[in-house]
Amino acid sequence: MITLLDYGAGNVRSVINAIEKLGERVAVAKTGRNILDAEKLLFPGVGSFGSMMSILRQKQFVEPLLAYLGSGRPFFGICLGMQALFEGSDEAPEEKGLCILNGRVKRFEIDLAVPHIGWNGISVKQPTDLFYGLDGDEKFYFVHSYHVVADDPPVVLTTTDYGYPFVSAVQKGSIQGTQFHPEKSGASGLTLLENFIRKDRRMAIPGKSPSQTRLAKRIIACLDVRTNDQGDLVVTKGDQYDVREAGSVRNLGKPVELAGRYFQEGADEVTFLNITGFRDFPLEDMPMIQVLKETSRNVFVPLTIGGGIRDFTDKNGRTYTALQVAAEYFRSGADKVSIGSDAVYIVEAYLKTGRKTGQSAIEQISYVYGNQAVVISIDPRRVYVDSPDQTTHATIETTTPGPQGERYCWFQCTVKGGREGRDVDAVTLARTCEQLGAGEILLNCIDRDGTNMGFDIELINAVKQAVRIPVIASSGAGCEAHFAEVFEKTGAESALAAGIFHRREVPISAVKAYLKGKVEIRL
Repeated sequence: MITLLDYGAGNVRSVINAIEKLGERVAVAKTGRNILDAEKLLFPGVGSFGSMMSILRQKQFVEPLLAYLGSGRPFFGICLGMQALFEGSDEAPEEKGLCILNGRVKRFEIDLAVPHIGWNGISVKQPTDLFYGLDGDEKFYFVHSYHVVADDPPVVLTTTDYGYPFVSAVQKGSIQGTQFHPEKSGASGLTLLENFIRKDRRMAIPGKSPSQTRLAKRIIACLDVRTNDQGDLVVTKGDQYDVREAGSVRNLGKPVELAGRYFQEGADEVTFLNITGFRDFPLEDMPMIQVLKETSRNVFVPLTIGGGIRDFTDKNGRTYTALQVAAEYFRSGADKVSIGSDAVYIVEAYLKTGRKTGQSAIEQISYVYGNQAVVISIDPRRVYVDSPDQTTHATIETTTPGPQGERYCWFQCTVKGGREGRDVDAVTLARTCEQLGAGEILLNCIDRDGTNMGFDIELINAVKQAVRIPVIASSGAGCEAHFAEVFEKTGAESALAAGIFHRREVPISAVKAYLKGKVEIRL
């Protein structure tokens, strides 16, 4: 029996599903007594350090947790669950940590994108049972802006390189923890969790443990989900956002089945974009809630859900906030939420005053769950001009002239599935959303969507140069070479595709095989 400390924030469903997949039972600790009575305690922390420690104190979990940690019984902390073991964090200087281990948690100070998101390796520093059965050169999934600086070197189990080496796992007696998420790290992560559960593995340092690690570029499968004309929930795909063919909605498969297929094929993440809205449903009955729950039972890579992350009132007159909607998605198996049209409205309101309110969906969700949990989905189209003087928006000189030979363009943000253009450009939107607390940009392109012409390199570079957070390139991929091109010609951390994967025109495995030796990837 594994006892899971769930303090009410983030996606713990995936951890429970992973443990149950390994044949072990899970009991969720709801009281301090449950913590004290645990045989093995697992603490997955998600969100922000300050919010986590505040909730632990409110629930009176701190003293029982300290007593358990002093008992010598097995403990495993994931992400913030590991960070909590230390004295404090620069993310919330006013909040004291558990002080079990000496050291503090500090923000990355590097020239690379922050958060550190994606699949990276580990360099093992001491013998451990956690990596039994692994070669040592595997990659695990990270998503964090802060990392541990340990004052006691013997507790450092692994380090990982991102700008500089940082502590990615710790071990002291029966206390173990990882900065990465084993429940989101595929087969390797499941092996690690099984080693913690069994506690009968040989202590060793894996033979292929590298001295230096590298972050992999991510290949993401995207599933646009909506109801078709028969009322069935299907995965579809548009051409420049038109999802109908011969009058009917394209049906490319069932969302849960397709997500499972992409996990098996090696997708580094799976993104669901809810393009119907489902605004009449009570929150707990939203069709995408069930999709997430079913998918997370067998898909152990990160899941992002987009669409409908906003305040709404259901058919019964009950009102929900965007934070409540996001919370329900996280509890159902999502790791990140994607905000689209509403991000444009939020930015428009911010640009009028220049002041943060703390009330927008971006600000609220990032405060509770961390900025790494908030993705901004941008849907821009090109607007051509003869000269930068013709517009107040950020322009580029393009190698693809406009219909009248225009040499300059700006990227107009759209809402309502690309049907309505707004007076804000993609560069400004991305930069402002980062200031408001977003942790990642999903950069689509209406002009390239469904064309198989390749990613819009100029658009991606314009946005990437304006922000410090990771950028996901989307729209236009038609062959394996397009993925290599976007990674070689831009600083994008990830590339996303949909139709070519759904129709098996370009399998994910073929993309990975083509990229091998050209860019760092997870095989």
